[in-house]
This record gives sequence, C-alpha cells and structure tokens, in this order.
Amino acid sequence: MNLFGQQIVIERAAWVRFFGAIAGLALAFVAAIYSTISAEAGNVLATAILASLALLLAGIVGLTTLPYLARRLGGNRIRDAIDYDITREGLVYLGFTLLAGIAALNTGNNLLFIVIAAMLAAIVVSGMASAAILRGLELDVMLPEHVFAGSPVQARITLRNCRRWLPSFSVSVVPLRPNRNSRGGTRKQRLILDRTTFTFPWWVPAERRWISLPDWRLRRMPGSQRPEAELSPPIFSGDVYFPYISTHSTAGASVQMNFSRRGLFRQEGFGVATRFPFSFLKKTRRMALARELIVYPAVSPEDSSFAILPMMTGEFEAFMRGRGNDLYRIREYQPEDSWRHVDWKATAKTGGLKVREFTREDERKLRVVFDNSTPGMLSEGDYESAVALAASLAWHFSGEAVELSYTAPGYPGGSDIYDFLGYLALVQPAVGASVVDELEVSDDYNLIVTARPRGSIPTALWACSYIVFVNGSG
Repeated sequence: MNLFGQQIVIERAAWVRFFGAIAGLALAFVAAIYSTISAEAGNVLATAILASLALLLAGIVGLTTLPYLARRLGGNRIRDAIDYDITREGLVYLGFTLLAGIAALNTGNNLLFIVIAAMLAAIVVSGMASAAILRGLELDVMLPEHVFAGSPVQARITLRNCRRWLPSFSVSVVPLRPNRNSRGGTRKQRLILDRTTFTFPWWVPAERRWISLPDWRLRRMPGSQRPEAELSPPIFSGDVYFPYISTHSTAGASVQMNFSRRGLFRQEGFGVATRFPFSFLKKTRRMALARELIVYPAVSPEDSSFAILPMMTGEFEAFMRGRGNDLYRIREYQPEDSWRHVDWKATAKTGGLKVREFTREDERKLRVVFDNSTPGMLSEGDYESAVALAASLAWHFSGEAVELSYTAPGYPGGSDIYDFLGYLALVQPAVGASVVDELEVSDDYNLIVTARPRGSIPTALWACSYIVFVNGSG
C-alpha cells in the first residue's frame, strides 16, 4: 500500500480532546506526587489542596474526554446507538461524591472509602438498568396520509416490548437532536496531511536552492456549508411518555400535530429515552426510523377566496348549459329553440311562451390552472395566498359533480386532487414560460390563478375562463 499517495484525515476535535486529556492527567499526576511530598513534610493545607486538584483534574478528564474517545473507538454503530446526557440530579450527586472523595483522601477513613464505592456503584447500576430497559423495544410511527396546513391531525406512536421477562419503566419517545456538524453552519474543521517538498533556502529561486527533500504538510480543510434552507423542518418536537410497558405487549399513544405552513417535513430518526432508575443520566437509544410528511396548503371554508365561488359557479354553468337531464332554468322562448322544450305549465301561468334549459352533464368539465410566478414578482405573503387560493378552489370543486383536471408548470398531469395538492405543497417561484400562453382552448372551462397583467391574457381564454388576478394585477 502506497502511503505517500494517501491523505490522512484527522478530526481536529478528537486530537484536541486527546492531547487535553494527556495534559490533564499529567497535571493530576504531578499534583498527586507533590501532595504525597507535602504530606510527608507535614504541610496539611498543601496536601489537601494538591490532592483535591489531582482528584478534580482526573474527574474532569473522566467525565468529558474518556467517554468521547471510547465512543469513537467503538465505531459508528456503537457511537450512534446510545446518547448520554447528565441530568441536574446527576450533577448534584457527582458533586457529593467528589466531596466525599476529597474527605476520604484527606482523612484516610476507610468508612468514607466504602461510602464512595457504594455511590459509584449506584452510578454503574443505574447505567446497567437503563440499558436493560431500552433493549428489546421496537418503535413504530404511523402518520396520517393527508395533512393540511392549519388543520390538526392525529399521529400514532407505538412501542412494543419484545422481552420475555423484563418490563420497561418510564420510557419516552423523543426526536433525535441534530448532529452538531450538520446544523446549517460550518461543520467540524479537519486537518489534512499532504505530501510536499522541503526546500532551503526558500527565499531564492527553485533552481538555486541547496536542499530539496520529500516532506509532509499539515493544512486545514475548511468546513463545508449547509444552508439552513436545505434542511427540512422536523415532524415531531415534543416527547411522548410511556410509564410502563409489560412483557410481550404493546403500548400506543396518539399525538396531535398542527403544521402552520405547507411543505415537506422530515424526521431523520427517533430516540427512546429513559432516566430510570435514579435519574443520574438520561440515556437515549437511537432508532433508525425515518419519516417524511407532505403538508398541503391550507384549505378552509372560511377563506376569503370563497367569495368568488357564486360568481364562478354561475359563469361555469352558463358556459356548460345545453341539452341534458338537469334543469338549469326556465326562460323566454327564442326562435332557435325547439318546441320539445316548451314548458306549457309555465307558459299557461305567465301568458308568455316559456322553454326549459338544461345543463349539459356530459360536458361539465373544469380545469384548474395555477400559473406559477417568477421569483420577485410577488411577495412571500401574496405568493402563499395564491397557492392557498388554488388549493382551496380545487378542493371545493372536487366535491362537485364536475370532471376536474389540473394544469401547472412542471405538473405531470392527472385528475387526482391529492396529486395536485402535493404539487402545490412543494411549489416555489421559478423562472420559466407562463402556462397561460401554452393553454389550449378546449371544451373545459378554465379557472386560472395568475399574477400576470390583465392585458397579457390571450383573448381566446376570456370566453371560457374565470381568471383570478393575484395582488391586483392588471
């Protein structure tokens, strides 16, 4: 294997912690030696200070550096399996343990050493018990299929205890914390060892240098950037608590969710956490269970867009009136009307010739058109209002006795309402040709939501379309 052609990648944080631990342990060792010398010299104050310093430095290294390095040596699987967080109670307990250790070192009392051993054993027992509680648990998260912004929905979280003998106590399902190197800013800085050439003297031209030897160069690789906009917001943000799960049983809980805006929401993973039994540590087991949820735009009957529906319905039915089975209206007779449609009862009552007019059921076709705007054409609020308007109108007419179709830039087509709502959930302003210019005149009646000026709409569309201009265009 050619080592000269390789780049050795070193994580700076790991090396800083390693050398910091070495320095801390070296200082603790020196302090311990001098405390022994001070004790032999009879200097009690110096002995107490140095012994306390040695114990404090060793405790800091043990709590901050050794677990971090141990997780790294254990590999990615072990590192990502369990997270440890010390609680406030645990900090207080460790403080009392440290004080008891200092007192034991200063007095040499065997009873205090026994007390310290019992206190440390309690920490070990707590870690073993919490690990046993978290093992054997299976998690399932069931999300609703269709979710609208602003409308509360219910999700279902289920925990199953697969163990045969041991139940689980005080378990919570929590969202995983994002990794510190992926929160949208600069990731961890790394050092790269590259092969180079050592030359001397370096201030003269290359052909006049005396020495030229193979060498290595340590350089810093800048951390990559991850814009915050690329991060999808999480689905869950709270905890779901399960006080007790019996052996070979399942416990479930319903979670109410309410999303304030449309878009894609993603949960990269979940955690099963517990503080059982003594609450010294909060131990979280990572569960590889990713979920995605598309939130549709808000659809509400109270939306102001529904003020146009009576006018829209009238124009649509006027466009589609003709011979059919559903009575549209009774009107005055005109020369081109057939005598078969004369309503004799209405004629007798009014004294004038009346005919019945029917809707053409076979041609009640409506096409909802969303003309996406270019970036900067509309403010963010106006754009979201346009998307919500298109979604609300499409949702309203999907419940009517009409044949619906949808047209939008980049929309693959289809008559399924949820496909169109999914498109509107993710759409953003984009540069491109207006879909209105490419709209073909057909038997469909068009409902167009656009930000274009009124004068730029093709004349042929006015007779068979109801056009909603966003932000007072035109």
